[in-house]
Amino acid sequence: MSKLKPEYDYIIVGAGSAGCVLAHRLSADPDRRILLLEAGGPDRHPQIHIPIGFSRLFKTAVDWDYQTEENPKLDQRRLYWPRGKVLGGSSSINAMIYIRGQPQDYDRWAALGNPGWSYGEILPYFKQAEDQIRGASQFHGTGGPLSVSDLRDPHPLSQVFLQACQAAGYEINADFNGADQEGFNVYQVTQSNGQRASTATAYLRPALRRANLTVQTHAQATRILMEGSRAMGIEYLQRGQRHRVQAAQEILLCGGAINSPQLLMVSGIGPADHLRELGIPVTQDLPGVGENLQDHLAIGITYACQRPISLARSRTWINLLKFLLWRRGPLTSNVAEAGGFLKTDPHLTSANLQILFAPTYFIDHGFVKPAGDGFSLGAVLLDPESRGRIRLASADPLHPPRIFSRYCEEDRDMQILVEGLKIARQIASSAVLDPYRGDEHLPGTENQSDRELRTYIQGHASTLYHPVGTCKMGLDPQAVVDPDCRVHGIQGLRVIDASIMPLIPRGNTNAPTIMIAEKGADLIRSESEIRLGLPTH
Repeated sequence: MSKLKPEYDYIIVGAGSAGCVLAHRLSADPDRRILLLEAGGPDRHPQIHIPIGFSRLFKTAVDWDYQTEENPKLDQRRLYWPRGKVLGGSSSINAMIYIRGQPQDYDRWAALGNPGWSYGEILPYFKQAEDQIRGASQFHGTGGPLSVSDLRDPHPLSQVFLQACQAAGYEINADFNGADQEGFNVYQVTQSNGQRASTATAYLRPALRRANLTVQTHAQATRILMEGSRAMGIEYLQRGQRHRVQAAQEILLCGGAINSPQLLMVSGIGPADHLRELGIPVTQDLPGVGENLQDHLAIGITYACQRPISLARSRTWINLLKFLLWRRGPLTSNVAEAGGFLKTDPHLTSANLQILFAPTYFIDHGFVKPAGDGFSLGAVLLDPESRGRIRLASADPLHPPRIFSRYCEEDRDMQILVEGLKIARQIASSAVLDPYRGDEHLPGTENQSDRELRTYIQGHASTLYHPVGTCKMGLDPQAVVDPDCRVHGIQGLRVIDASIMPLIPRGNTNAPTIMIAEKGADLIRSESEIRLGLPTH
């Protein structure tokens, strides 16, 4: 490494849900010099900002377009995993549902050897991130960067769905992120005035005017530059040119559950035997890098709609005009508008299943579009027991890694999804849906037995886009980072993103990732103040 004076104090790798938060919070101190590197480009694609268009971003230039390895328990299928490759990361291409998970999720993190991460300790970070349209409360904050809103124009079918849930015996829950998660309602979303509120718009854009923040797009990190056991800088490629840049303080990895472990491993930090097989010199043997992969697996059930009212009819010039002029109408829909959380077994202490409702067909990530009108319900496994892993396919950092998702390796996961399909059917069979419900498109009424439903799940289940856990936080032999997000055995290097989650939260993972970054920024600031001999907050 060169002995030249570093140009930056902190280098953030990845301008996704976590990286944009860190860039905003750390650059608030004018004495800190921040470099933010993003492999993708600016968030200019128009479908990013029109909420209903999120699935049209899949397999485009703003998507990493990953594929898993074959899944033995899912008919050997290789599953498509979209991940955001753009400013805002996956918060720029997701369905915008704002869910934190259950308080017990974070208490479990703390019980696994992560002091400071219990629900009571992380709740202030959820609140400081939030600008809650309903106002401040015990559970919510206002004035934060992230706009959390009610859907401006929920679809009439979503309201009928909620009536069907009540008819099936389920309660309406006014706030999934309040005292109790169980129940059903229309989801709150990360939107501002009817438009997507990604971390790029909420956090990064206001910080871009700061002279101490530099953002480089189309800049893919290829290696962490080391000097002994200290991370000194980052090597990255930008438009075919190789660059090296150093950090005076720390390197902060925010690439997510796939890219963060990949960058660690190509840099010699990871399972020693695996790295040696690929000819990568081992800097630090950390067997947990890439392990502990968890995701929410989902299975859908779809029906024809007997009335011509679904979101399939939303893309009209009139609706576009409503959106452009007033940010109203069906184009503000996040598609997965309503749903809820429940227990498949009354003896459970908390919900283990999520139900999603979309007032349109949503099949194969939106790529399959049956003719006519329809609606969809999805059953989501919230607490998978199965674990996968990320491994390198090559020492070349530009080569996609291998994703061993290993869905349903534990049979209990499959059985919960079978129960989820039955519950979704029960809700859909309510008399209040009779005027709307046509034929069952998938899985079809001919598939009724547990065996037939298992076969359907094996052939059709897909990701709900929530991979986490591959650089897990803790102090055990499989842990990659400590409770302060510092990589074990390496100085000057932290991982701050969804990969550090030891257990997946039982709900959508974008809000928890933002919380991790809020807390991570606080940890960095406190440690910096201690080094400088300043009073901590």
